Amino acid sequence: MSAAFFVTGTDTEIGKTTIAAGLLHAARLAGLSTAAVKPVASGCQRSPGGLRNEDALALQAQCSLPLSYDEVNPFAFEPAIAPHLAAREAQVRLSVAALAEAVQRVLARQACFTLVEGAGGWRVPLSGTGNLSDLVVRLQLPVVLVVGVRLGCINHAVLTAEAIERDGLRLAGWVANVVDPATSRLEENLGTLAERLDAPCLGRVPYLADATPEQVAPFLDLGQLRMA
Repeated sequence: MSAAFFVTGTDTEIGKTTIAAGLLHAARLAGLSTAAVKPVASGCQRSPGGLRNEDALALQAQCSLPLSYDEVNPFAFEPAIAPHLAAREAQVRLSVAALAEAVQRVLARQACFTLVEGAGGWRVPLSGTGNLSDLVVRLQLPVVLVVGVRLGCINHAVLTAEAIERDGLRLAGWVANVVDPATSRLEENLGTLAERLDAPCLGRVPYLADATPEQVAPFLDLGQLRMA
């Protein structure tokens, strides 16, 4: 049996990759085969093998299936700017069809647990009027929402969940990732998130400087994922 999920976040820089890598590590500890895709990434570094993205490399390191870098991150851009702008500068058209084809190649490998990680939040633009969320709609993947816990996160989380539901997709679970250790009324905020988000909480990850997948995985519960 194989399951695949799309990982999105309430914003950029809220630990999407940290949580995604932790989920993959937890799956491996449970004896599941794993695969991952980050369809588009900007802010890549030049290397002898080509452009490489730090987040995509972190995901690739948690894949038990032998996936090449180009399979994990088919569209890589050097400038650390919005992906649609980076693609425009590189004269590359980011179409939903092209991204879907790349993701489906990895999904076809039939890993027990596959994650497709987005870029930024839910409504990240692609070429023309398309959004990265259109890719998720096309693939009909259930969504895992990473909530970067800090001031304002409740509004961002609820709006994102509403957009996911409006797009006809299922919120399979959410993770509270504390990105601001000085967040006041932390427990009260987490309680409100649990009340307002109609999906199981997969875990509460405390603030961890330079967190590794091994550190994050114990805080996550794959058994809470809403499969149907």
